[in-house]
Amino acid sequence: AVLVAIPLGLLSAVFLSEYASPQVRKILKPLLEILAGVPTIVYGYFALLTVTPVLEVFIPQIKIFNALSAALVLGVMITPMIASLSEDAIYAVPQRLRDGAYALGATKRETVTSVVLPAALSGIVSSIILAISRAVGETMIVSVAAGANPVLGFNPLQSVMTMTAFIVQIVKGDAPYGTTIYYTLFAVGTTLFLMTLVLNIFSFWFVRRFREKYD
Repeated sequence: AVLVAIPLGLLSAVFLSEYASPQVRKILKPLLEILAGVPTIVYGYFALLTVTPVLEVFIPQIKIFNALSAALVLGVMITPMIASLSEDAIYAVPQRLRDGAYALGATKRETVTSVVLPAALSGIVSSIILAISRAVGETMIVSVAAGANPVLGFNPLQSVMTMTAFIVQIVKGDAPYGTTIYYTLFAVGTTLFLMTLVLNIFSFWFVRRFREKYD
């Protein structure tokens, strides 16, 4: 999911901030915000009913419930978050930095890659980490599209079960108090909480450490 979201999100952010006209930006920016607010159950059924049949054309051995389609759609879901937050960070870079690069003879591409993106690095990394945290805690897409196969493996064509899907599966069932499954539920929830906590702490530290300050 991250391999899909980061390139799409960063390219969208750079286009909106550096290449798009003000009129185009006024149209596309709200569209990103709307996409970020689409219910995840919609993405889940889109993965199951649209993405998976398309993948079956190219990969006949893929299962109906599989990790690949869930990951692709999950990447599409978090792309607007990366694009919107990264665009805000890039747009906040002072214009005088761009003007200085142009005065030294840099092209538009060189200015973006060598001046603007490094200056906005803390905001970009923060947006990526927040998007990863959102993906880690996602439930509906993986529950609908990836199935519920609690098997440890690395084959994206097979059905899998994520931690959030496991929690949903156990909550829907009947787990007697004091059993191993009952305590496993709390162990998985604690692990998920610690993962997102570490990601958020790292994001906060990275922003504080590498944030550019301008007079």
